[in-house]
Formats: sequence, structure tokens, C-alpha cells
Amino acid sequence: MTHIYNFSAGPAVLPKEVLTRAAAEMLDWHGSGMSVMEMSHRGPEFISIYKAAERDLRELLAVPDNYKILFMQGGGLSQNALIPLNLVGHKPQPATIDFIHTGSWSGKSIKEAGKYASVNIAATGKTGVPPVAEWKLTPGAAYLHMCTNETIDGVEFAFENGVPAGLAGVPDDVLLVADMSSHILSRPIDVSKFGLIFAGAQKNIGPAGVTIVIVREDLLGKALPICPSAFDFKLVADNESMYNTPPTYGIYIAGLVFQWLKEQGGVAAMEQRAIAKADLLYAALDADDFYQTRVEKTYRSRMNVPFYLKDESKNEAFLAGAKARGLLQLKGHKSVGGMRASIYNAMPIEGVQALVDYLNEFAGR
Repeated sequence: MTHIYNFSAGPAVLPKEVLTRAAAEMLDWHGSGMSVMEMSHRGPEFISIYKAAERDLRELLAVPDNYKILFMQGGGLSQNALIPLNLVGHKPQPATIDFIHTGSWSGKSIKEAGKYASVNIAATGKTGVPPVAEWKLTPGAAYLHMCTNETIDGVEFAFENGVPAGLAGVPDDVLLVADMSSHILSRPIDVSKFGLIFAGAQKNIGPAGVTIVIVREDLLGKALPICPSAFDFKLVADNESMYNTPPTYGIYIAGLVFQWLKEQGGVAAMEQRAIAKADLLYAALDADDFYQTRVEKTYRSRMNVPFYLKDESKNEAFLAGAKARGLLQLKGHKSVGGMRASIYNAMPIEGVQALVDYLNEFAGR
């Protein structure tokens, strides 16, 4: 059987070691006689799984003690509603939220937030991130929202010392909220510089259905009165993500991924792998004009690599040939077309090399 490499943007590839262990524990977790799927979320077995996952994630990201880690149901799209519901209640209404618009996901965030607050697009960049000096921030805004890696468009903020580059030009009293869904755990981040970070699990963390929210404690208790109780960050935090039944099996798989990441050397090791994989792939795409990329080099994503054939009439032939070689899920998002290779933490460099070999072959190099 041809070796399969899955370049899906999400739900995405998981580490084989994690899947193998989950399969071995499917019917009987640690001698309990139960599958994790069957456990009460309030029972001692699952509580131990949850606490280990929370502890390992806090260690991997060096999350300060004054931040809560929430494991919530849904995904990034649901958080686009829950975050304004939770963070604008302490401001005179209607509150204003500032956005940096760098692609499809920040666009979705803007649209959703507009239901609960006034929205100001402080800066827009289609192929990169505008310089901080050009951002038009609103004095007294509830917060500034940025999607630090655009899964569809392949625009990733440049980082310096764990925060977006140039952020020193933003006033200290600006509350930063970051959607890190598609590159969390692939680079060190300074959590203390953000008020809230969130990430859908289905890219670098685990299966779809879990969302991680990392929120500073002083931001809890500021929800709008219309915020449903089950989605009130303070209630979720006070009940250690157990206010309603959490996505238990998804948290279990995420916990296994966290353990795997620690065994690989943690986030710093993942960053070095990410750089090596991205450099290898972009070098092949840049070799001549057979393939095209449309993101400024400074802001090219290490995780999601959109590219286009100069002759788009060859798209179907390219995808068919890739599938025959076990290179799957390379079709670009329908909103932008072309191709996209997502090379998350679980994608081995051998998979990227296999794709590069095919890129060279198809181009006739």
C-alpha cells in the first residue's frame, strides 16, 4: 500500500504514536474496564485525564499562574461569538472591538463580533501584516483581535520573543486577543502579553470538537447579560471546564498529543521542525515560476502553505497525480482555489519531502 501523507487543513493528521495508543486503550483505559468514551466526566478516571492534559499544556506553553485554561466545546468559529460575549460587558455599550484583518478567519471574526459590538478594522493586509505604525486603533476599545496564522490564506504574523513583531508600538493598555488555532504549539509564545488566546483543536492539538481558551483571570466575570451560562468563561473556569459535559474523548486525545509533544522536546523542538519543513517546501515552490505563492515572504505561514499552478488548467491532473502517490487533501480552500499543503506538527519531514519530490516531478525539473 502506498504510504499516505495527509495534508488536510483540519481535521488534520495526528501523530501515529497517539493513534496507536488510543487504539490500544479504546476498550479498557488503564484497567478501569471502561473506554474513555464511557466515563463520567465527574468520575476520578476522567478527572485524572483532564488534570494531566491541563498540566501538560500549561507546561508546554509556559502559561502563567494567573491564567485559566478552559477546554470548551465547539471550534474557532464559536469562539468568535463567545469572546465578545465574554469581554465587552464591562464597557459602555455598544463597545468597540478593533481587528487586524489578514484573511478569511479574521474576516469571519469581524462578521460575528459585529452582532455584539461595534467593529473597527484597524488594519487590512491580504498578502501580509501591515506595519504596526499604520494600525488605526480605537481609544478605549474592548480589545484588539488578531488571527496570528490564517489557515486559508497562509498569512502568519512574524514573531519576535514570543509576540507578533512590532507590537512594542501598540500601547500597553491595549488588550490583545489572538486566534492561534492553526499554529499553536508550533512556536514559543509569551502568553503574558495576551489577554486571551484561543485555538480550535483540529489542527495541532487533537480531534475536532474541542477548543482551548487561555484567559487571564482578571478578564473573567465581564460577560454581557445575554451570554448563555454554559459559555460564560467565569462559570467554565470556576467549574474546571465541567460546568456542562465537556468533549471528554477529544480532551483525552489532546492530552495524548501533549504527552507526545513533551517526548519530542516540546514547543522549541516543534519550531525547529516547522522551520525545516517550511523551508524545504517553499524552496521547491520558489525554484521557478511553474508554481506561485502570493504571500509576502516575511509573512509566509509555516503551517499552511497555499500555492498555485501558473497554468491552472493542470490543477486536476496535479491533484490526481498527488493522490496516486498517497499525497492527500492538497486542494485549496474553495474561497481561494489553487492548492494548499498543511504541514502541522504531526506531519513528518518525510511527508514534506515526498510532496517536494512530486512537485519537482510534475514540473518536469
